[in-house]
Amino acid sequence: MSTEARLALALETWLSVPDHHLLRREDRHYPPLLREISRPPAVLFVRGNPDVLTLPQLAIVGSRNATAEGADTARSFAAHLAAAGFCITSGLAEGIDAAAHLGALRASGGRTIAVCGTGLDSVYPRQHAGLADQIVAAGGAIVSEFAPGTPVSRSNFPRRNRIISGLSVGVLVVEASVRSGALITAQHAMEQGREVFAIPGSIHNPVARGCHRLIRDGARLVETAADIIDELGGLLAGLQLDTPGQQPDDRYAAAAGDAISAAAPDTAHADLLLAMGCNPVAVDDLASRCGLTIGELSSMLLILELQGLVRSLAGSRYQRINRSVE
Repeated sequence: MSTEARLALALETWLSVPDHHLLRREDRHYPPLLREISRPPAVLFVRGNPDVLTLPQLAIVGSRNATAEGADTARSFAAHLAAAGFCITSGLAEGIDAAAHLGALRASGGRTIAVCGTGLDSVYPRQHAGLADQIVAAGGAIVSEFAPGTPVSRSNFPRRNRIISGLSVGVLVVEASVRSGALITAQHAMEQGREVFAIPGSIHNPVARGCHRLIRDGARLVETAADIIDELGGLLAGLQLDTPGQQPDDRYAAAAGDAISAAAPDTAHADLLLAMGCNPVAVDDLASRCGLTIGELSSMLLILELQGLVRSLAGSRYQRINRSVE
């Protein structure tokens, strides 16, 4: 059987399974931020919930050879940021990536997306097959631009990294050597106009040197999850985050919701609410109506959603919430 025939059969078999999806660039479920990058994937293969691809995402990446302290930090940051409303995106690799996924799953209602460098008919690395199942079961997604049947290839992972950053509003590097995939992801993020954050470490730790280089090159030094939220426009105005290392719980999530709902929209956001009208509206249509880019609109909609003023719907649509009838 030729390679083309083998891949065609693998794709047909894979798509016949429930919760397996193929998204083209023109599809309304295709992530709008990813569509803006210089080389967006023509298609995305998705296992799980495709709706999470349009949620506001924060990428957390780092070394496969993470220290125990680095893995704990990644889990704590991911849990706090997921509790604050971000979907956590990473690469399903060993080390920091796996810790980030697990941290997001630890948060109440936390969602996470894993971007892979192989076809989704197999999980790489194999030991993370259970983690991939957990991500999907929690309402997240496993994503790849590579067709089912595509084997492991070193050249695929830099391509995967541009998708991780392209999906996200910002990238946090926890630990990284000076030659690592995490730094490639950060470089893609800078080229794509995304925010880059890095956590400093000991000068004696080789997997801290990549973070130190990023900070010298202009990445934002962060010590707490609150630092990231502040830099991303105060999306959670009034919310006081605990220090990383403390477990978020349902009371934390409830407090976050109360603080967000208490915030009043500014004039620009009030104008956006007025432009939305009363019926569900697609993001593309709303961007045209308001004269905003998809990136600008996504940030504003995130703020309004966190304030409880709009709700996201299937098909990249949003609807204003009428508080007088709810």
